[in-house]
Amino acid sequence: MKKLINTPSESVRESLEGFAQAHPDRIKYVADPCYLVRADAPVQGKVALVSGGGSGHEPLHAGFLGPGMLDAACPGPTFTSPGPEQPQAAAKAVDAGAGVLFIVKNYSGDVMNFEMAAEMHDSESATVLVNDDVAVEDSSFTSGRRGVAGTVGVEKIVGAAAEAGQDLASLKSLGERVNAQSGSMGVALTSCTMPETGKPTFDLPADEMEIGIGIHGEPGRRREKLAGADEIARTLLEAVIEDLKPAGGQRVLLLVNGMGATPLMELNLMHAAALRALEPHGLDVARSLVGNYVTSLDMAGCSLTLTLLDDEMIRFWDAPVNTPALRWGC
Repeated sequence: MKKLINTPSESVRESLEGFAQAHPDRIKYVADPCYLVRADAPVQGKVALVSGGGSGHEPLHAGFLGPGMLDAACPGPTFTSPGPEQPQAAAKAVDAGAGVLFIVKNYSGDVMNFEMAAEMHDSESATVLVNDDVAVEDSSFTSGRRGVAGTVGVEKIVGAAAEAGQDLASLKSLGERVNAQSGSMGVALTSCTMPETGKPTFDLPADEMEIGIGIHGEPGRRREKLAGADEIARTLLEAVIEDLKPAGGQRVLLLVNGMGATPLMELNLMHAAALRALEPHGLDVARSLVGNYVTSLDMAGCSLTLTLLDDEMIRFWDAPVNTPALRWGC
């Protein structure tokens, strides 16, 4: 293992310190219990959005702190859920009286600990559960589908609606709609290596790929011989389309998300391949996003996400956002 770290057990803490030092005008970092908030929190009159999960998926979630997205993020150890005291403390720090919406990816530890935090929070709160991965219904980390790159769309669209002043019930309904209209499927070309163990999380021969991989290295649907970009895009998107069953002419958001070690050149190439794969289905790719947003440490590969858009969702997707990892319109 070759990594730019000091002591493996301290890598998450040192990374968070470096992140906060790089964005002192945008981010406040609290070490114990560990959470980060946008610099202007709490924002009066606004529902606060709190999310989080295991580290190793950066820029999710801390990279999406700021106007137009999240108010607080709670990072756990690598691939491990944050403890309930983290979202509880974060919610208290950002709650300005309009309530708190927890956005939680569907992993057993995340669900349990954020539920405990919501129960302990002393004012109004609600939760949106993200489970956009169409690859498998259950895994070693979940009961039900996994929450993966569709989380970006939920946090962006709901974050803009919160910034516009929507109330807690409306934001929960919107988040659930975005999640229900999103589907993702990923492919791994290599494993990832956790700093704490120094070993790949799974073995994948050089001439094979894992279809439907999870963001923690969980197994997918099947293992196949390595194929070209066009075939990979067709395979991933056919699974998503089979799940979402969009009508012809439906407007969609296409997210090409890198898993951490795939160059942007290849991700842009995959975007072109995805557009070709979508042509026979008659969908209108109204919005696109390409880059590393929900990663898996140093895994090579990508995921493709489709979100079925309506006028409200497009308006909030296009709304200004100003975070370390996502910024437009400001």
